[in-house]
Amino acid sequence: MQQFFKLPKEAIQPIADKFGTPLLVVSRNQVKENYELLMKHIPGIKIHYAMKSNPDINILKQLIDSGSCFDVASDGEMELLAELDVAPDRIVYANPVKTWNGLNTAKRIGVYKMTYDSDIEVEKMASAVPGAQVLIRVRVDNPKALVDLNSKFGCYPEEALFLMRRARKLGLDVLGMCFHVGSQTLSVDPYIQGIETCKRLFDVAALDGFNLRVLDIGGGFPVPAAGTNFDVVKAFDTIAHALGKKFPAIEIWCEPGRYICGTAVNLLTSVIANIIKNDKQWYFLDEGIYGSFSAKMFDHWEFSFETNTYDRPEVKATFAGPSCDSIDVVLSNVKTPRLEMNDVLLFPIAGAYTAASASSFNGFRLAKSVCWEDIENTI
Repeated sequence: MQQFFKLPKEAIQPIADKFGTPLLVVSRNQVKENYELLMKHIPGIKIHYAMKSNPDINILKQLIDSGSCFDVASDGEMELLAELDVAPDRIVYANPVKTWNGLNTAKRIGVYKMTYDSDIEVEKMASAVPGAQVLIRVRVDNPKALVDLNSKFGCYPEEALFLMRRARKLGLDVLGMCFHVGSQTLSVDPYIQGIETCKRLFDVAALDGFNLRVLDIGGGFPVPAAGTNFDVVKAFDTIAHALGKKFPAIEIWCEPGRYICGTAVNLLTSVIANIIKNDKQWYFLDEGIYGSFSAKMFDHWEFSFETNTYDRPEVKATFAGPSCDSIDVVLSNVKTPRLEMNDVLLFPIAGAYTAASASSFNGFRLAKSVCWEDIENTI
């Protein structure tokens, strides 16, 4: 199972005292380890980090140093990478439905690799970025994924050749195919299905005169979670074997997000109120679902936590965020050592779709972020 970064117990209170809470602590070393593990077990794969999962500057800088490419969905993400001097040929505009601002920014910056899954998108790309290199996104059904992206994106396999012909007719360079099995996928089967489907389509396309050079297997690789029994290394090896058998001479891309960042961030948050409501224990925290716990709402993620109060009696409690919205509840009816005002809680595996989707609702500031490797010798 993939390892994850967790702050030493003795460092939690000093970090909270020095930087305040809520606070996100990023480990660049864990980002590097996740990147290198994937590279090791699927040799030659070109990783395009999905920025939507977490665009924290520490994560991006580590990935830039590691040689990663990037998957972007918007003009804003392209602009950020340009500010960090990322070469445009390391970027794929992987949103199947693009805005005109996004397309115009891609043209200006020089991002010419894109994905699509519809006829209208062919016309938009050909108009805004003539000669773009495009990948047709093929639907791979996987309703068991934590987030099933194929209900919204991807053409049916029987539509692919028509859409490829349309792109070719309008002067686009059909570079290859891509698919995405959905987020936090706990089975290797959908990847094998996607590889086999694309192999059949590659063969059909070759007979039609296409010179396809790239297969993008998307993301979806999972991170450890309660009840998860999934060997990600074994999954990588199985995928690598299937790719070697079906696509021995094709450039392989992937677009991991959660896998890269999820295990690399810890969230520290403090108790701001200890209240009994309806004969039940409630703890209010200085971070909630409108902030770094946004993954509970938008990503269906169930957070786990640790405390430094192991010597206290255990109680069942509800943890609520600080906003004036009644749905701002982080955890309900969970066991915890009894807590007091200002106690600090550690939430590991808090990197994916947390800060990325946090807001300043009700005027609460976004959680600050620090790099563990920058501060560990100062604590």
